[in-house]
Amino acid sequence: MFKRDRYLRHLGATTSIALVAGCGLFSSDSSDGGKSIVVGTTSEPSTLDPAASWDNSWELFRNVHQTLLNLPAGASRPEPDAAESCEFTDGSSEVYSCTLREGLKFSDGHKLDAKAVKYSFDRIKKINVNGGPAGLLTSLSRVEAKSDREVVFHLNQPDATFPFVISTPAMSIVDPDEYPANALRKDGKVSGSGPYSLESYEAGKQAELVKNDNYKGIADRKNSAVTIRYFKGSAEVADALRAKEIDVIYRGLRASDIVDIQDNGEKLGLQLLENPTTEISYLVFNPKDPWSKKPAVRKAIAQIVDRPALAHNIYKDTVEPLYSMIPKGLVGHSTGFFDDFGEPSSSKAKQLLLEDGITERVPLTLWYTTDRYGSQTKPAFEELKRQLEASDLFTVKLKSRPWKKYVEGYQKGEYPIFGRGWFPDFPDADNFIAPFVGEQNALGTPYTTSEITDELLPASRQKSDRGAVAAEFEEAQQILVDDARLLPLWQGKQHVAANEEIGGAELAIDPATMMTMWELYRKTSW
Repeated sequence: MFKRDRYLRHLGATTSIALVAGCGLFSSDSSDGGKSIVVGTTSEPSTLDPAASWDNSWELFRNVHQTLLNLPAGASRPEPDAAESCEFTDGSSEVYSCTLREGLKFSDGHKLDAKAVKYSFDRIKKINVNGGPAGLLTSLSRVEAKSDREVVFHLNQPDATFPFVISTPAMSIVDPDEYPANALRKDGKVSGSGPYSLESYEAGKQAELVKNDNYKGIADRKNSAVTIRYFKGSAEVADALRAKEIDVIYRGLRASDIVDIQDNGEKLGLQLLENPTTEISYLVFNPKDPWSKKPAVRKAIAQIVDRPALAHNIYKDTVEPLYSMIPKGLVGHSTGFFDDFGEPSSSKAKQLLLEDGITERVPLTLWYTTDRYGSQTKPAFEELKRQLEASDLFTVKLKSRPWKKYVEGYQKGEYPIFGRGWFPDFPDADNFIAPFVGEQNALGTPYTTSEITDELLPASRQKSDRGAVAAEFEEAQQILVDDARLLPLWQGKQHVAANEEIGGAELAIDPATMMTMWELYRKTSW
């Protein structure tokens, strides 16, 4: 039995909780002497072009690109970044106008103006990558560059979430001279206006970020350079931190590493920071598969899956069971899957199958990614296989691919059942429903549910008070429970581990769980 509150202290100025191992007082001098801070992660980008990405590639984009608005750590509303100001200019939340900062430039020196903003949004919709960020812009009708510094977004329906949408890295402003209007950029380079320039990039290896001298925006950079190293497995990234080969781990820590650093951090010279987040893990059922398309099969699986066992046995209680797609902490959260299915029960699952005339063991193939969510994913899916086969109702095969190939597969509809995680684009219940439904969604798996897409979501988006949308999202979630096309498993926390001489990590995770590298610095003295 381990105690998870050891070294626990609250950070009054942030939304993070820090589990701090080590002692002493450091000065807050942020000078790094030109030495790059090295961040290790198992979360490698799938693309370098924002028009193609509705995934973890955003983690890099947040640091090398710029958006009109940004959602910094501790904030509940987007704040101006490339924009000087933004606001709805009508009474119905259908016309949104932004004025850019003066003198904006891309890292290559090219001018960044309202035409570049319009170009960036237009190309997302023109290219329209399957499972890409065009799905975030369903309410956008057209973009108008009214002057060099004023850009106006005309929406086709009221959408109070639109400021959050344009704060996501998918809406990064790109250089029209470097990014084709009708195709993705293929040269492996980035031309952005963010806090850093991408000096070099080697897929699967590392990204070298250096301070962008042309940057004007919200970031107060506390270092001059960051190296991001990409690791294939959690053991490797943890070993690299213990060996002082890297300074920080962002994404990829195993539960066993979290516990080890928490209990032995002082001896190891490491610190562990825990950030309460709305990260979720869930299963997706492909309706094109002959078995997954059957509601009885999906509901029988939902009836068997033992979330508490998964959270305890595999994740050592560093995650908690989740019974709705909207996680705890957001308006609209419910416990729908528990309310309808109750405790795991093989007999109830068998009855569901028998009522549909299914008497033989159902063959299932479950897919997962080997590297995106850390090395704990494999044992988690082995636990799901064990639970399902123990019921004597299912025969389960497990298959896996590295993230880049995995994404290609689910976008093509190749997987009968597959695992996904979701790190929020922005902290609103809308972002845990809208991305997964409709003909075009973040999963590349069409999910037509007109009651949600045509009624409940539009109704909720008319409300600028986001605390007043509980009824719409509770109703939407009941539809998801009844369909059982998506099966929530657990809600997690974001853990960051760092050498004790690194400061700023407690401020470096934004509300969308992305690391803002500019907050990191080397403490200069004890």
